[in-house]
Amino acid sequence: MDFDFAQLHPQERYKLLTGLIVPRPIAWVTSLGAGGQVNAAPFSFFNAMGSDPALLVIGVGNHPERPKDTAANIKRSGAFVVNLVSEPLAEAMNLTATEFPEEISEVEVAGLQTAPSVHVPVPRLAQAPAGFECRLHSVLEVGRNRLVIGEVLGAFVQEHLLADVKKLHLKTAELGLIGRMGGRGGYVRTTDLFEMPRISYEAWKEKNR
Repeated sequence: MDFDFAQLHPQERYKLLTGLIVPRPIAWVTSLGAGGQVNAAPFSFFNAMGSDPALLVIGVGNHPERPKDTAANIKRSGAFVVNLVSEPLAEAMNLTATEFPEEISEVEVAGLQTAPSVHVPVPRLAQAPAGFECRLHSVLEVGRNRLVIGEVLGAFVQEHLLADVKKLHLKTAELGLIGRMGGRGGYVRTTDLFEMPRISYEAWKEKNR
């Protein structure tokens, strides 16, 4: 079937987008509230968009009457941390998706611990297996979409997940990250991996002579 997005309500488009673009990585964003409290919220409209400079983009929707706390916090402080979510942290992450009032810290509600960041004033989540410290590069508003573009200033990785520090090789499977699938509660594990070697043009020509 063909679906004409011009004829669909935004919520209907959302169902198709989130049901078809899977799995989606989760950005568990920590930011600083106006009162100095550390807020945390997950976003699955998220990905890396470049390495020179290193850029991350997060889609942060609006409340009906105002920007979400994460967007307001990032605009105010100019910094945020993207923490990655491993399966043992799934329930805590899910709890921080609750629409708590602005003055309540999701970090405290979920019983999470924080650790100082190196490059930004926003703390990271101490239990996260890895993540990225970012400064705000720009915000692009298209309709009701708010694209927060962050420049990565540094990455943190739990030491036991490094296979070779000099070569920057990671034990990717051992990160145990989860991603979002379709529906309100759909998630996926990233531990079922397979590999395929990249085929060079020369090898393809040789094979197809």
